[in-house]
Amino acid sequence: MSAARVLVVDDSATMRGLITRILSSDPEVEVIGQAADAMQARQAIKDLDPDVITLDIEMPNMNGLEFLEKIMRLRPMPVIMVSTLTHKGAEATIAALEIGAFDCVGKPLPGDPRPFSDLADKVKAAARSQRKYIITGNKAAAPSAANANAASEYRAGRKIVAIGSSTGGVEALIAVLQKFPANCPPTVITQHMPHTFTKSFSERLNRLCAPTVQEATDGARLEVGKIYLAPGGERHLQVVNPSSPCCRLLDREPVNGHRPSVDVLFDSVAELAGRNAVGVILTGMGRDGASGLLKMRHAGARTFGQNEKTCVVYGMPRVAYELGAVETQLPLSSIGEEVLKSTAARREGSE
Repeated sequence: MSAARVLVVDDSATMRGLITRILSSDPEVEVIGQAADAMQARQAIKDLDPDVITLDIEMPNMNGLEFLEKIMRLRPMPVIMVSTLTHKGAEATIAALEIGAFDCVGKPLPGDPRPFSDLADKVKAAARSQRKYIITGNKAAAPSAANANAASEYRAGRKIVAIGSSTGGVEALIAVLQKFPANCPPTVITQHMPHTFTKSFSERLNRLCAPTVQEATDGARLEVGKIYLAPGGERHLQVVNPSSPCCRLLDREPVNGHRPSVDVLFDSVAELAGRNAVGVILTGMGRDGASGLLKMRHAGARTFGQNEKTCVVYGMPRVAYELGAVETQLPLSSIGEEVLKSTAARREGSE
């Protein structure tokens, strides 16, 4: 494959220079241009026809969100958002990922020894992606009446649901969790995301979904009707204590290059819950979660993987499928319903 051709858009000349230097150090990436605002970027897109854009969220005249909406409507293409690690920046980034941005990276803090350490990999993945970039407005549409009727009849059994996701996971998780009723099974999630972004994402999910969604805290008891999202970037999420399952946040080195790691979560669920669990692996780069999902399946859990056609990046689900960790591959639109079927009390023979 030829080098990924990138347009860097940021109002800061210093930041444009840093991003260009980082990306240009990778022989498989070529920075073909820079732009300081949306007007310059629009012309550069016409003149240079880039494969990927890195786009600052906070820019003068037209902010990154407004420009992203125009890109997705007029010339859909992979866009990686570059955001400040603030609450405001995090909320804007979550909105950008819903609109259709490929992924996000946080702007480095002063003294960061490895700024934008994963940006080149994300750019290359974006260039390789087969995703159809089509704007669909607000991705978080209300669940259909049919879904609501099915949800009203749902009764949770004893099972725990564990979900892992990465690139493309914001849209994917919304699609899955909006199928869940208010009395959904206890659900734990690890989504690869910078640490300041997961709080905003959990708040967004809580507004969009019927169950209660919150960032996981150490010692939080797993309960029906609650969904726990691993805090990004700082500690791993595990599920512990068989007599009364609860969350544990673990200080430990990154696993598979990630903290939190999907494998750490899945390993703990396999050990704690065995056959009383359901594992789901969604869109994402790399292989995190594949071996943990295999442990879950070997322990008797039902396991589902997102299929290639509906993945933004068919990485994590592909590796899991090839390892034999995925019992059933499904399109994204079917995963939520299948999880509910697998966790309903009537399926366990209980009342």
